[in-house]
Amino acid sequence: MKKFFISVILIAAATVVEAAKPKPIGITVYNTKKQTITGFGAACCDGAMCPFGTDTNPAKLLYGDESKIGLNIMRMEISPNFEGDIRVPEWGNWDSPYDWNGSLPSAKIVKKRGGIVFGTPWSPPGEYKTNGTAQGGNAEDQGYQEGKLRPDCYAKFFPWLNLFLEWMHNHGVDVDAVSIQNEPDWWVSYSGCLYEPEDQVMLVKNFAYMLDRTKFPGVRLISAEPLGYRKDYFDALLNDATCRKQVDIFAGHIYGHMPLQYIKPVASEALPLGKEIWMTEHSVTDNIDHLPTWYENLIFAEELNECMLAGCTGYIYWYMRAHWAFVGTGETKYGTANKKNVLLPRAYVMSHFAKHVTGSTRLVTSHESDGGREKEEIAADREYSAYIKGDSVIVMAINTTDNDRELRIKLPFNVKSGMHLLSTGNESANLCQEEDIAIDEPLNDITVDMPGSSLNTYIFMLDNGSTAITDVKTVKEETTSWLTLDGRRLNKKPTQKGIYIHNGKKVVIK
Repeated sequence: MKKFFISVILIAAATVVEAAKPKPIGITVYNTKKQTITGFGAACCDGAMCPFGTDTNPAKLLYGDESKIGLNIMRMEISPNFEGDIRVPEWGNWDSPYDWNGSLPSAKIVKKRGGIVFGTPWSPPGEYKTNGTAQGGNAEDQGYQEGKLRPDCYAKFFPWLNLFLEWMHNHGVDVDAVSIQNEPDWWVSYSGCLYEPEDQVMLVKNFAYMLDRTKFPGVRLISAEPLGYRKDYFDALLNDATCRKQVDIFAGHIYGHMPLQYIKPVASEALPLGKEIWMTEHSVTDNIDHLPTWYENLIFAEELNECMLAGCTGYIYWYMRAHWAFVGTGETKYGTANKKNVLLPRAYVMSHFAKHVTGSTRLVTSHESDGGREKEEIAADREYSAYIKGDSVIVMAINTTDNDRELRIKLPFNVKSGMHLLSTGNESANLCQEEDIAIDEPLNDITVDMPGSSLNTYIFMLDNGSTAITDVKTVKEETTSWLTLDGRRLNKKPTQKGIYIHNGKKVVIK
């Protein structure tokens, strides 16, 4: 009787443990395709990149397939000068020249490694402006209308960009795109220029044809990049037929603007027109007085994920090198881990996306319990997204809770193998963990581990030799398609000479 009683207790205890085990979180991936991802990058500008961008160590650490991070887009400033000019702006006090040479060394590295380089003016030449200086206009002796591009100088703006493109070409870098303006909606005391939405329309509609796309084949025009992803700036361009034709990339920043609320409405209008959607500047941290905590780095991962869900085709962080960015500065006051020219944890968070999502096409996902195919609702503590790239399906999962969970992933086709890439903390040993995923029947319904406080990339290889739920061949052809530099998708590898985008990289067909 005693043995029987003990057995009953053990069975009851096992039942309680089994009942207490959390049910796997379920998500479904649908073979409904969204945007193709051009890539991820950062800025090479003044500040932490001193002397004015000429230190190439961050670019070497961050860019290309040979790097651990895999960035492929670099943003640089088009300083408000002319060819041969090496003038320090009168309101500044920089020790090094403020000219077009600053980002050139890093740009050469990025281009050599197959990346994309684009330039953004913080201000056009001062003599083109109402205040006669490259200063933004926010000074005691200037009103709001100061610091704008003079209407009689609109015709000079794109020829000035052509001078920049020619200078860069002559110095070994073919720039892929140029923007109209950094933060046209932000009145600043440093280098800047104000544009209202209607000002930008007038400039683009009447003068953007002067951008020399014949002399610089493949160069694309980026809209002005508002401080917040303000729809009024983009609507003004989208509502004008001439502007729609001239602008190839709609870009902006998300300071105070959540991606799903502000980027998604713009993307829903611009993507069907063959335009790209880029987020071109943001820095994410709760407190720049310290190195980011692991929780703060997971918040950065959520921002990357939400930008993808919103429709972004490109995401460009702020500085390459800063204690709150990707490469350490050596300032020990922020923490001993902030070693100069050493990769920081935030860089490895970016690598999950840059290494694996670049060149992919996003697929619609839904929480299994949510039902609807298009809902893509975001839980406060867990986020997901999915992509298809060649013969692989990629599922991203971010768990900001402390609780280990299982994730049940339902796929629209069968897979034969998988790999789990895991980051669980700021220590180097926790940033790049890899483990094979066991694939059992059914081959389209996989349960994986999702540890607490983790960033997860699950990569599944398609099983082309078995009967899939969906025609995998059709999926593969679409995800390996070629794009023209203005965003048009081609049905097969081009035979005409030119420059194209393939898997997130520029390819020259000769």
